Amino acid sequence: MVDVPDAVVPLYLRLRRANRPFATVEGARQRLREATVRPRPYGPPRRLRRDVRVEVTDDRHWPVYTLTPATGAAPAGSVVYVHGGGWVNEISPQHWKLAADVAAGAGTTVTVPIYPLLPRGSAAPVGERIVDLVRRNVDTHGSTCLAGDSAGGQIALSAALRLRDAGTVLPLTVLIAPALDLTWSNPRIPQVQPTDPWLGRPGGRFFADAWRGELPLTDPAVSPLFGDLTGLGPLSVFSGTRDILNPDAHLLVEKARGSGVRVAFHEAVGQVHVHPLVPTRTGRTAARTVVQELRTACRG
Repeated sequence: MVDVPDAVVPLYLRLRRANRPFATVEGARQRLREATVRPRPYGPPRRLRRDVRVEVTDDRHWPVYTLTPATGAAPAGSVVYVHGGGWVNEISPQHWKLAADVAAGAGTTVTVPIYPLLPRGSAAPVGERIVDLVRRNVDTHGSTCLAGDSAGGQIALSAALRLRDAGTVLPLTVLIAPALDLTWSNPRIPQVQPTDPWLGRPGGRFFADAWRGELPLTDPAVSPLFGDLTGLGPLSVFSGTRDILNPDAHLLVEKARGSGVRVAFHEAVGQVHVHPLVPTRTGRTAARTVVQELRTACRG
């Protein structure tokens, strides 16, 4: 397997104008229109790893996929993985690859919900259903972790807070470049923005305002950074310094540790948004860390 050089990734993202949906409000509106008129497929790639079994069920009109190891010992525990995409983009092959790697490498059951995106989905009902899925997995599989990247990181952490409030403390919540404060008000964002080839605050604010539904942007169900983190289970946070979400990752780590929460902070200098999903040497190393941490947590 060939690793893409780290320096190529930002150049590639800029050449293909990956930030178009985020750089301007008009770009965000256009992306939402495209996603509404021409929704993209969400199924896993045909060439997913052969040592993982894939099944799907209809759960109250949500397709919910289950990935399990096809060989070896019976899976231990489970992970609910919530994909990112700015609340408007469908799950991608990179998400499926990570989910399959977790199933095989951690020897666990991975549940991947295909949740409704904008304009049909919003923070409160999607978050409630993720909570329900985690509870069901706890009842079925025992020890259950949460994981999510980018927008999925927001959903995952908001769900973890709600689960804690109801008395369920998770053994681990893995957050890959999570969206944490949907007000996008961190004063360090303008400092990082020139180096970020992917995200932008104007479009991010547009999507956030749509995703919040009837809730204020500061509600922890929308912006988990505003929640009380006391009593939350362990967190593992992955963030690259060329990501405008990186400053809020620092705030989360500081706030969580100040609240007595155990946090592993994996910061990669010079890396872009969701770098563990990117096929670079640094990204693959980070992805292996995700798998190992979930393997340890799922096995208690």
